[in-house]
Amino acid sequence: MSAMQMAAVAADTFDAAKSEAFAARMGEAINRSALVLMTSVGHRTGLFDQMATMGPSGSSEIAAGAGLDERYVREWLGAMVTGGVVAYDPEAGRYVLPAEHAAWLTRAASPNNLAVSAQWVPLLARSEAEVIERFRHGGGTCYHHYHGFHEAMAEESAQTAVLPLFDAILPLVPGMPGRLEHGIDVLDAGCGSGRVLLAMAAKFPRSRFVGYDLCPEALEAGRREAGRLGLANIRFEARDLTAYDEPGAFDFVTTFDAVHDQKDPAGLLRGLARALRPGGAYLMQDIGGSSHLERNLDHPLGTFLYTISCMHCMAVSLGQGGAGLGAMWGVELAERMLREAGFTRITVRRLPHDPVNAYFVSTIG
Repeated sequence: MSAMQMAAVAADTFDAAKSEAFAARMGEAINRSALVLMTSVGHRTGLFDQMATMGPSGSSEIAAGAGLDERYVREWLGAMVTGGVVAYDPEAGRYVLPAEHAAWLTRAASPNNLAVSAQWVPLLARSEAEVIERFRHGGGTCYHHYHGFHEAMAEESAQTAVLPLFDAILPLVPGMPGRLEHGIDVLDAGCGSGRVLLAMAAKFPRSRFVGYDLCPEALEAGRREAGRLGLANIRFEARDLTAYDEPGAFDFVTTFDAVHDQKDPAGLLRGLARALRPGGAYLMQDIGGSSHLERNLDHPLGTFLYTISCMHCMAVSLGQGGAGLGAMWGVELAERMLREAGFTRITVRRLPHDPVNAYFVSTIG
């Protein structure tokens, strides 16, 4: 077939309506991405929290209440009004954050504060140039390429892990709350700034808690908080978890959103299995997508999760010379790797407060 004939066939099969619909969908996506950026700004500046305490107010009142520059606040309000987040009375020149919206955008709304997750879009966008270079030349990124990562991760963890920890998460492991009260040894691998460990150490003073992480800056934040709380039953240690091996050291091991971006996830899981004492348990919170792309087509946050994976999780693993599993390694592969690591009993649970993650409770024997 000649080039002219191929062009004619393409013209005959081109669906103009489908093309226009796609363009409209992409235009809306671009507009909504701007709203996400401004949502992050509203969270980080405290504007949502301030507006939630006020009735209809002018931009000067809102700016003064939040301690911010009025001109910037007024422009931000324009994005919030056109984005359908804030209501505006043009005659009175007043703005209001409806209570129904504040229920999803303020710190008081935690663990339902969606503005916390909005921070990931601008945070990851700042590493775009670094990631594009990896597209061209291979390799991966380092944690120092992600300014603000640990702060955002700590906020996310506070919502998904700390707040529901005692009522919903720890009870997934049969008998664990009682054992923690009695006194056991606990490891959180990839602990970040240690918010989960700090909460457990304060709640269960008879137990002993250890947090390992690769990033000294995050661990220092955990140490400062432990000191502020006067906790003597917790310690943090900077440690590369590659080839982790500490046999029989712990009764309970946890990881929260930490395994998939390790250099050697399989080796870490084997080490965690060996680290358990008889009767011990391992609780892993990790991304609850499928290992198969076609099964993620209807995932409500599929695009978001693959984006985070590409821009951070996969990239930082590759940056360590690792496997680069990515956030969407999937429940199927996670279960298989847990079994290959030596765990013989694995239960996968979902929790209503957390649409992103799955919770794996694994034991040996």
